Amino acid sequence: MLIFAASDKGGTGRSVTSSNVLYRSALQGNDVCYLDFDFGSPTSGSIFDVVEVERGTRDGGLHSYLLGVNAEPQRLEIWTESDRASLRDRPLGAGRMVLMPGDIDGGEFVATSEVIDRCCRLFLRLDEEFDVCLVDLSAGRSYALEMVLAATSMPAMQTVKSRWLVYHRWTRQHVIAASGLVYGERGIFDTGKRYGHKEGDLADSLRFVHTAVVDPDSVELAGLQAEQVAWLRACDSSLKDLAGQLRVGRSLLLGSVPLDPVLQWREQLISDNDVLMRGIANPSTRSAFESLARKIIDDSAWEPL
Repeated sequence: MLIFAASDKGGTGRSVTSSNVLYRSALQGNDVCYLDFDFGSPTSGSIFDVVEVERGTRDGGLHSYLLGVNAEPQRLEIWTESDRASLRDRPLGAGRMVLMPGDIDGGEFVATSEVIDRCCRLFLRLDEEFDVCLVDLSAGRSYALEMVLAATSMPAMQTVKSRWLVYHRWTRQHVIAASGLVYGERGIFDTGKRYGHKEGDLADSLRFVHTAVVDPDSVELAGLQAEQVAWLRACDSSLKDLAGQLRVGRSLLLGSVPLDPVLQWREQLISDNDVLMRGIANPSTRSAFESLARKIIDDSAWEPL
């Protein structure tokens, strides 16, 4: 299964949420692969604590493969190559967890027919090898977005199950931007139709993920004044109305991730040790990632609306 992670703006938590969801999926026993298609800023290595590729790789990453420079992109086995001690030992029952980084200083590039063909062949091979392949796309209406829509429209890809996650923070600006990325001109639906996708099929395979969501009733906000809590509730209600109007509402919501102090200060994987032993991350954050990891492969969460 292919999961495409998209967002219209930077700073949505797309990469750190995707990394944590894939990490939880591996802990649940699935073989997973993370492809860093954020070509302008391939920094997923820093989230997985692989220092040598924290800004991308010099050893033939996804840029080099897609542009025909290398026959295969570099692979890193996280359980053995992470510099974080808690990630170096694969837990009993966990699946494989592989990172395919982009090239350092690679930048965006146009998706030619040759690039699209290589992308398609890569997706087909990885879909056979892994249970879940998550493709982290550059923010906005990028070349990466167009590339994967073109690749997944090819006849050979029609038997491969693919799904879309569109990330946005729970703010007015981000809700508007997420709606535009999906429904607007040169957005996912518009670009997909140009490459032969049916809008209904894309709609059935797309869900939204809210990030950095503030819950006015959470214990972490117990110290707020009554006036502040009332204001937060009013903002939340207004956002729900706006999301419904812009077709980003609850019926299309796969899940939400609460605001967490760890993720505000450092983009990293949230381990059980961070929650249970160190107490630096909130249990609700771990639960949100676990829930999303189950839902991305649960057909009942993707039934046509």
